[in-house]
Amino acid sequence: MTLRKPEVVLFDLDGTLIDTAPDLAASIDSTLQQLGLPARGEEKVRGWIGSGIEGVLKRALTDDFNAQPDAEQFNSALEIFKEIYFANVCQHSRIYPGVREALDYLEENNFAIACVTNKGGRFTDKLLKEIGLYERFSIIVSGDTLAVKKPDPLPILHAAKHFSASASATLMVGDSVTDVNAARAAGCQILCVPYGYNKGQNVRELNPDWVVESLAELSNLI
Repeated sequence: MTLRKPEVVLFDLDGTLIDTAPDLAASIDSTLQQLGLPARGEEKVRGWIGSGIEGVLKRALTDDFNAQPDAEQFNSALEIFKEIYFANVCQHSRIYPGVREALDYLEENNFAIACVTNKGGRFTDKLLKEIGLYERFSIIVSGDTLAVKKPDPLPILHAAKHFSASASATLMVGDSVTDVNAARAAGCQILCVPYGYNKGQNVRELNPDWVVESLAELSNLI
């Protein structure tokens, strides 16, 4: 399948633009330590990312992908985690190779660019500012910008509407089933990278429109 040249390119954040797992894992483990629970480690946390901070924390508290923690324990842990993570959101997180080249190419060729993430706005803005990508996006749709988040299509449609673009003229770039399902529901194209956080599943099995090993390859596709 080939890509139609889009007017708008939307990027997921965690696992697509930035490897955020080291700081998420360190903050999760610090939270668990305060609660008298054992650390889970970065490898486990990488497999839990993809449903927002709340989902990662629930899995960390229970050490289980699907189990639900005690509500009181979860609420307490969430408040602790938010403060720890906000203070350490960009200690060890790194931009993936090829990202800057992709953004440069899109800017130079007048594509509209946005970030659409399930990460809370407070953390998203601080991370993007500290890592130097905040000014690259005309609009940032975070996990709490709207009443719903991906895989609901509304965040994608909201970003496209900002540019007065149709869904069919929009390309979503992500790393997970959440991004693929959101794009399919919105009616836009979806390109994936294989290096992100997809709960251990090969992203190619999701049948996105295209997969690139590095976002630097975008210039060859569009």
